Amino acid sequence: MKSNLYKSLLGTVIGASMLSLNSCTDLSETIYSELASEKYEFTDKDAAAMFAPVYSSLRSLYWGWNGYADVMDETSDLWTTPLRIGVGWGDLYIAMHEHNFHSQIDHLWTEWQYAYEGINACNKLLADKAVQEAETSVAQLRAYRALYYYILFDLFRNIPLDTTYDHPTGWQPEQAKPQEVWDFLITELNDIKDKCGDEVRMGEINNYAVHMILAKMYLNHNAWFNDHSDDSYYQKCIDELNQVLAGPFALAPNYSDNFKEDISTSPEIIFGIPFEYLYAGGNYYANKWMNEAGRATWGFTGWATGGSAALPQFLETYDPDDTRFTDCWIEGEQKDMNGNTIYVDGKPLNYTREIRSTDNPGCYPMEGARLVKYEIKTGDWGTSYDDVPFFRLADAKMMKAECLLRLGGYNGETEEDAARLVTQVRARAFRDNPEKATRTVAQLKGGSVYKYGHRENTAKQDEPDNWVTTEEGGADIILGGLLDDLAWEFVAEHHRRQDLIRFRMTNGQNVFNGKSWFCKDRKEDVNDNHCDIFPIHKTFLEGNLKLKQNPGYGG
Repeated sequence: MKSNLYKSLLGTVIGASMLSLNSCTDLSETIYSELASEKYEFTDKDAAAMFAPVYSSLRSLYWGWNGYADVMDETSDLWTTPLRIGVGWGDLYIAMHEHNFHSQIDHLWTEWQYAYEGINACNKLLADKAVQEAETSVAQLRAYRALYYYILFDLFRNIPLDTTYDHPTGWQPEQAKPQEVWDFLITELNDIKDKCGDEVRMGEINNYAVHMILAKMYLNHNAWFNDHSDDSYYQKCIDELNQVLAGPFALAPNYSDNFKEDISTSPEIIFGIPFEYLYAGGNYYANKWMNEAGRATWGFTGWATGGSAALPQFLETYDPDDTRFTDCWIEGEQKDMNGNTIYVDGKPLNYTREIRSTDNPGCYPMEGARLVKYEIKTGDWGTSYDDVPFFRLADAKMMKAECLLRLGGYNGETEEDAARLVTQVRARAFRDNPEKATRTVAQLKGGSVYKYGHRENTAKQDEPDNWVTTEEGGADIILGGLLDDLAWEFVAEHHRRQDLIRFRMTNGQNVFNGKSWFCKDRKEDVNDNHCDIFPIHKTFLEGNLKLKQNPGYGG
């Protein structure tokens, strides 16, 4: 009976009544103190409570304040959160945008803290004998643990690796070498990829999601280890993706179907993180992006600060017929739900495309296009209960296209097949001009249309413009056309930082370090890639003296 209970727990505990975002540990002590075993024999009631942190930690990691969703785009060429003149913001967001990473940026606390809380929860359950009798639950717990480690590895690389719950009091982990973590994850994921079940349910890791994690590992291997001598990892990536592409998925009819409050009916979702009204909120983009007066467009009554803004250089890359632009962004004069102009201090609320600078002088409240990609609901919750499309079919198709282009073809498939995959993803965005959906191999392998370079206006309002600019362009980016397509499809979906690190220029430098955008400047030293990973937050260094700060950063 006990075994049967555990087999069902992973499915039922995802329900909203079992989940809480308040399940974190006491922050007065380091997370490692929670890892020490108490030699405790778990009951069925204990197990139900214990499963919740496996899921709630992922929610907190992704949508905790300054979470994973922000980390992956705030550092990129797509959008930023500048100092808002007369309002606030800036500070750590400026450091993220300008790549002045340091060990007291709150984002870096959020990712590390909640990832290890999730890992701890998995280790705790896997130590229970009754859980060990349920093969599928064990595999899914191992998959969740691997997902947490995948995220940590991508962000920090030099991380503690622990897979047990039984530790003596006072135990603290040491960092494992990156190769050791890599080997563990590849072995672990390969062992469980056919043991998690094929059923696709929100929040529950299935075999297809495990194939996606493996594919992500293989796709990014060469960039992570800064060794581009072995193309076989792209072949392995395709092998994993083919398992996903053979699954029960289809591209959603509409791009926006993947960003509704409830995405459980989208045929495109491979693995999603569910959020539920009253029980588990998270997505704060409506709060962070919208001007307070601009809430009237949706009848949204929750708090709003108007912090973030799209980078004009990115918006200028869109084709005018690409409907993903209006699916994702609003600009210009704003109307309320009844079509009436919204006024602020007697002037129409007008989101201008151009923005000034991160902090010199910053941006005025109406500057910058705003993100509306995720459904904004009437009432006080806005985007708070929107589900997360963590892995979706479009991603699998684009990843395969990238690998085929990098390999020049594989296993009977060609670069033309890569172009067809990208075209399939683009088709729904160009229904009125279907010929524009087509992408050729030459376009994908050519340069980026992004006008890279420093682009800052240091003049205050009512002063003559004072532009500080450089011109770098994107012609020297290898597979630059594909990099553009990835931005248009996956903006604000935790992709861009990883993509910019993976794509390189003809001088061998990656785009993340080698290009300037808005107020972020390129690194002159082509061999300086320390920003590919983040520093470990000071809190964790002080709590565990065995930890060593990542190269290039101070304590």
